[in-house]
Amino acid sequence: MNGPRRRQLLMSLVTVVAVGSTVLVAAAKSQVVGAPSEAWVGTWATAMAPAPAAAEGVDPVNTAGFKDQTIRMVVRTSVGGSKGRVRLSNRFGSKPLVVGHTTMAIPNLAAGAGDLRPETIQEVVFNGQRTVTIPPGGMVISDAVTLEIPWTGDVAITIYLPKETGPPTVHVISRTTSYIGTGDHAGAASGAALPKTIRTWYFLSGLDTLNRTGAGTIAVVGDSITDGLGSTNNTHHRWTNFLASRLVSGPKGRNAPGILNLAISGNRLNRDGMDFGAPELGINASARFAEDVLAQTGVRAVIVQLGINDIWITQEEPNLIISQLQQLATLAHQAGLKIFACTLMPWNGFVLSDALQYTPALDSTRLTVNSYLRTTPNFDGILDFDLVLRDPADPSKLRTDYDFSDHIHPNDAGLEAMAKSIPLEMLLRR
Repeated sequence: MNGPRRRQLLMSLVTVVAVGSTVLVAAAKSQVVGAPSEAWVGTWATAMAPAPAAAEGVDPVNTAGFKDQTIRMVVRTSVGGSKGRVRLSNRFGSKPLVVGHTTMAIPNLAAGAGDLRPETIQEVVFNGQRTVTIPPGGMVISDAVTLEIPWTGDVAITIYLPKETGPPTVHVISRTTSYIGTGDHAGAASGAALPKTIRTWYFLSGLDTLNRTGAGTIAVVGDSITDGLGSTNNTHHRWTNFLASRLVSGPKGRNAPGILNLAISGNRLNRDGMDFGAPELGINASARFAEDVLAQTGVRAVIVQLGINDIWITQEEPNLIISQLQQLATLAHQAGLKIFACTLMPWNGFVLSDALQYTPALDSTRLTVNSYLRTTPNFDGILDFDLVLRDPADPSKLRTDYDFSDHIHPNDAGLEAMAKSIPLEMLLRR
């Protein structure tokens, strides 16, 4: 075969191989299009704050800290998956926090207070070690735990604290019962040795799960309205719980995003809780935005429900409230997140003291902020909770059937109405 003919044959073979390879690659790609890869997402989280000072209604032992004690805490998930991992926080601690034993399980509360389903109890370790020490201001993420994490279901996290912790990092208003006892009972199915109950979460800041939804999570930053202060204890009737259930049963089904409730009762845009003499009300929203929102697993969007406490506690000018909301929008967009804002709901009739109560003058600030929210391009969408919950006969008041009793917090029915009013397609749009 002469030289030109040989070269022509070789070039034909190269072309056939190249085309064949392209076809194989294209075929391989076509098989995975639309099939999200397995990824960790947040299924539950809470925002942490410093411990309160010992006061009426607060157990001074738990406020001061723990030593040789076990705490069993129950959380309500949003999305499910094949594995879980725990986040523990010593964010506001003054000394190293030693966690001696941690377990994860499905609770069996019908059998007894604080009980677990024995077959589901799984050991939780940190880099292969049962004991972990968290420095002051720090946090840890556990190794993966093989446990079927339920969709909108309960998971119990139990931690044993062998050494004195000092004042704990807390989420005071959990509306969910935690169980406390002396000694290490992290692996016990029975809650009989955990007789002390309190509706507070200690050191536990998050639960992630491994799934294939590819939908990520939506973080919700709010105050007591989102924290569920007006909801019935142990029912998981915060509006974020209702929203998670809607998403899972909605058009995306088990491809829905997780919902993370990062509200703190009494939280404000501009001031810390310590400014009000109550550190458990948390640090201001912009100061906690990085850790409470940006650091969440798989976060892709944020909802902000804040501002009313800046009106009745601090009596801030509307322009200051608006500027802080604008800054949160800037922080979210800079991080590549969508951000949605909630209008401020009616509160006529609310009275905490002579100095802290509803007035028409203060309500004019709320109306100004709401006018801004309904017209601004700063946010990717608005959740108009004011429109949903206000009394048609007097828009300055909550509807009586949605009023918890203090004229500022919605009850279970009001919280459900809030969740039902949210256009799911707005949250699901990527």
